[in-house]
Amino acid sequence: MSLINGITVIVGSIIGSGIFVSPAGVLMHTGSVNASLIVWTISGVFSMVGAYCYAELGTMIRKSGADYAYIMETFGPFWAFVRLWIECMIVRPCSQAIVALTFSVYVMKPFFPECQPPDEAARMLAICCICILTFVNCYDVKWATRVQDVFTYAKLLALFIVIGAGIYQLMNGHVEHFSFINTKTEVTSLALSFYSGLFAYNGWNYLNFIIEELKDPVRNLPLAIAISCTLVTIVYVLTNVAFYTTLSPAEVLGSEAVAVSFANRLFGPLAWTIPVFVALSTFGAVNGILLTSSRLFYAGACHGQMPEILTMIQSKKLTPTPAVLAMALLSMLYLTSSNIFALINYVGFATWLSIGASVLCLPWLRWKQPNLERPIKVNLIWPILYLLATIFVTAVPMIASPVETGIGILMILTSVPVYMVFIMWKSKPRWFTKCTGCITELLQKVFVVVGKSKSAQL
Repeated sequence: MSLINGITVIVGSIIGSGIFVSPAGVLMHTGSVNASLIVWTISGVFSMVGAYCYAELGTMIRKSGADYAYIMETFGPFWAFVRLWIECMIVRPCSQAIVALTFSVYVMKPFFPECQPPDEAARMLAICCICILTFVNCYDVKWATRVQDVFTYAKLLALFIVIGAGIYQLMNGHVEHFSFINTKTEVTSLALSFYSGLFAYNGWNYLNFIIEELKDPVRNLPLAIAISCTLVTIVYVLTNVAFYTTLSPAEVLGSEAVAVSFANRLFGPLAWTIPVFVALSTFGAVNGILLTSSRLFYAGACHGQMPEILTMIQSKKLTPTPAVLAMALLSMLYLTSSNIFALINYVGFATWLSIGASVLCLPWLRWKQPNLERPIKVNLIWPILYLLATIFVTAVPMIASPVETGIGILMILTSVPVYMVFIMWKSKPRWFTKCTGCITELLQKVFVVVGKSKSAQL
């Protein structure tokens, strides 16, 4: 992979549904347009600092699994499993549920222009979206990659249309909504605003998962990070500016689909094009999560920390069917809630807690293993600042949003008994190992899947 490929991986991973769902969440907790734009900018800088810290980790520990591998190397198998559990059980399926809900809201909004789409219908459509893409990813990897390519262009085109219309509005002097009026000064509100802002930037660490395939990573990894994070930050801030040239804060807060409201005000008969592009964008984002999930399952299973069945592939189609189905089923469980901002709080708390743990590996290894080869050496001020900011965005919301963060903590703590029973407990009774072996064999027969080494022989 070249530098350009690395940039497109990061940009494509970051830009998804967040920019279309998060503006209302950020504004709700900041209170004013100007304060929300500052949060969007700081969120971009925060993500860039985290990605810069990952550049040292990625060139120092060149193993598959990215932050999972960093924590395994630094803190051992238990904390690595907790990180894997957070990613597989919370972050990825919950993110997929959020994106699928965003897809359904944008598809249905033109049919409900004066009111919110029904919750039950939105959730059913989100389930249909996940089921269709699960079939695609189970049937043929080429289909899945083609879907990803086509829908990546759709989301970029939608953003460029919105930004272009916003520039036109600015040239005509529409700046009446840009002010600090009604800005909230509570620390808890500020922290929650970063949950929505940072959710939109989630994905900046995905290049580290494939660093072994990147040409000259010492040069290209930090360059790809700097260019892509800067580009995404500019695009996100300009998109928000475009929204506020046309929509008032009250209209943004009252809209279930901000881009639809924006298009209805500016594009007249062509307003239908924006929700179509956004729906295509989010459809592609759901596909992307399903497409990449198998890599994470495989990395965990290589260390004996995931069920063997999740590493297997379909014998004829050569697709990671069990991993895709597991991700789809977990996502559907999160769809029992249609509150997108509550789901963002779940995924935000778990994501930034675990990524903060990964960044902590950097100063820890400087202290414990100072002689490790470090092709890229980050000034320690950056991981320290990142860790302080992580403490702020994870600890403060416990006060402001105790229910969501409490549920998030409980889901993380479920990793402890799972680790003790299935990984730490080595001398399992014969009946237990025989039972798990029978279950694995049964699932192999149901899904017609084999291990990757066996599939290569076939």
